Amino acid sequence: MNHYDQLDAWVNAHFDAQVTFLQQLIQVPTDTPPGNNAPHAERAADLLDAMGLATERHPVPAELVKAAGLQSITNLIVRRHYGAGRTIALNAHGDVVPPGEGWVHDPYGGEIDQGKIYGRASAVSKCDFSTFAFAVRALESLGVPLHGNVELLFTYDEEFGGEVGPAWLLQNKLTQPDLMIAAGFSYQVVTAHNGCLQMEVTVHGKMAHAAIPDTGIDALQGATKILTALYAQNTLYQQITSKVEGITHPYLNVGMIEGGTNTNVVPGRVTLKLDRRMIPEENPAEVEATVRQVIADAAAQIPGITVDIKRILLAKALKPLPGNQPLVQALQKHASSVFGEPIPALGTPLYTDVRIFCEAGIPGVIYGAGPRTVLESNAKRADEHLDLQDLRRATQVIARSLLDLLS
Repeated sequence: MNHYDQLDAWVNAHFDAQVTFLQQLIQVPTDTPPGNNAPHAERAADLLDAMGLATERHPVPAELVKAAGLQSITNLIVRRHYGAGRTIALNAHGDVVPPGEGWVHDPYGGEIDQGKIYGRASAVSKCDFSTFAFAVRALESLGVPLHGNVELLFTYDEEFGGEVGPAWLLQNKLTQPDLMIAAGFSYQVVTAHNGCLQMEVTVHGKMAHAAIPDTGIDALQGATKILTALYAQNTLYQQITSKVEGITHPYLNVGMIEGGTNTNVVPGRVTLKLDRRMIPEENPAEVEATVRQVIADAAAQIPGITVDIKRILLAKALKPLPGNQPLVQALQKHASSVFGEPIPALGTPLYTDVRIFCEAGIPGVIYGAGPRTVLESNAKRADEHLDLQDLRRATQVIARSLLDLLS
């Protein structure tokens, strides 16, 4: 039996324990917002410690967490030192969007039904806490000489941009890897992704009694003009095509609207929150300037309307760094072997924390346990789930790839 077969066999032999570990992670909520995520980190650290993976707990100062719009964050690092050589980081995030409505399965149950595990973050990305931890344990079970180090980085603010997660770890020099792999899906090695601009647009008018509307200025009417202009831009974006396989065109989504005080009152204020996805070829500063101008021009059509625009998030696109080839080659080779089909390297329309590492000059890719598409996983929707065979095989792929990279 060669080393790859031994790794596969170890993962198979310990798979029940791996699934139990993932269930225990799913069962501690990490809804973000509100982002009270330190309790999950403490639970995860206790479980990792019990497996012999000694875990550093790094609480983020409360003022930084609050400024990021969250309640509590403790980031985790597991360092495994094998000798002189490069350091490979494996990063997964534990924060999730709230469950929302429509669940058949308990969003925090970790229930298993017909070979699938259900729960919020089962597919994105508490699953890869499990993938990465058990891949490292499998690697170490071989007892062969290794050259280099592995760091498991488990962070808790990906949904809010990563500034008090990976960015905070890098700024404080708590991690300085040479290569990194971030949580992903099993059927592709992702080397590029979209950027994301999120903005809050507050439209100001003047409240008035609905019986005498002429004495007010209708903020909702102004917001309607702005929405029409933004959706017209969204149609234009379809004419722009990215050259990165797996990424199509830019797009814009208005995800939240609130305003007004009562049915019989002309609304004096309406707030919109928008999300503008940027393809890797776009310049974020130019994109933001254009969106701001479109909003200002639309608002100007309604006399008396004023607008405040606040940037909530600017996540730059992931562009492949030349040094990522060892990662891409190892993952593609072993994923193709374990899954029995060609596994492509391509881009994704999502945005992730990987960009933060790449901006720091650290080559990174996205790979982990998951289905072929985000849609299949129900990520960010009701009944998010993961096929347990994808978890098993992704763990084998990560273990095999680490062996290649550290041999």
